[in-house]
Amino acid sequence: MAVTYKDAGVDIDAGAQAVERIRESVQSTYRDEVVGDIGGFGGCFSAAGLKDMKDPILVSGTDGVGTKIRLAQLMDKHDTVGIDCVAMCANDIVVTGAEPQFFLDYIAIGKMDSERISDIVAGVAEGCRQAGAALIGGEMAEHPGVMDPDDYDVSGFCVGAVDRDKIIDGSRVAAGDVILGLASSGIHSNGFSLVRRVLIENQDDQRAALQATPDKLEGRTLGDALLEPTRIYVAQIRALQKAGVDIKALAHVTGGGITENLNRVLPETLDAQVTRGSWPVPAIIDVVVDAAGLSDEEAYKTFNMGVGFALVVSPDQVDKIREVLNEDVFEIGTIVAGSGQVVYA
Repeated sequence: MAVTYKDAGVDIDAGAQAVERIRESVQSTYRDEVVGDIGGFGGCFSAAGLKDMKDPILVSGTDGVGTKIRLAQLMDKHDTVGIDCVAMCANDIVVTGAEPQFFLDYIAIGKMDSERISDIVAGVAEGCRQAGAALIGGEMAEHPGVMDPDDYDVSGFCVGAVDRDKIIDGSRVAAGDVILGLASSGIHSNGFSLVRRVLIENQDDQRAALQATPDKLEGRTLGDALLEPTRIYVAQIRALQKAGVDIKALAHVTGGGITENLNRVLPETLDAQVTRGSWPVPAIIDVVVDAAGLSDEEAYKTFNMGVGFALVVSPDQVDKIREVLNEDVFEIGTIVAGSGQVVYA
């Protein structure tokens, strides 16, 4: 008796249905540089626009969503983790001053479910629209026998471009510069192994635990607050660049928190002196920190603590930045003599 690929657990027809369901979402991200459509062996993107640069530099980044996906699975809500995936990649490359150009995703799933795939890719497409990147391709891989039927993982790859003389690398950071913070939307996509450990894993009914409404969340469920997608900062940085703001350094506050990310853009002879309490900490982060019993030292090197992105600029640039950005911009610290560390006041 013949054994088909479907008998072995891989449904080619379901995969084809998934491609058709995601077509509209993917096409909604297209820029003028996109050549062709989804379904080919490779995504094509015109580099003609780079001719306007003196010395174009391509900047790439890859990342995933991590164990935050487990919460999406428990809540059966799959349309936001794609935003997280794009955010983790696009925020990383915009740190260099690069404009995101295109994005590719990779979805591994235990059993092909076209509706779930459609939700995931809708989130990826939304993230791409926010980042201004075209979603030009990707892969949906069915892994029977390796992953549980309802399990999946999402990762992605982003490519951007910047002219060499406009790269932001922190080399001009000087003592007396100001550190500005842009608010996070919550926990973003780092620290969820700890989040799950202290809030979810010890509960008899994990799904019910995510429906709890802690007092600090003011009626919002724990699950909704935890699943809030990572904020994408590309539009803000691009607006500042177009306005001629002189940005000396940028930091995407991801795993390692402020402590282990802001130091990555510091010269060896300078410290970032950050003033705790100079910006609001999101309630959901307070909930997790309290549940884990973290010290300030541990909290600030685990979570973003409410600052998802940091800028280092000269003091004379601060007012202009506030004029350009239609949001709160927090002055969170200064650059001082030191040894390339983040210190707290």
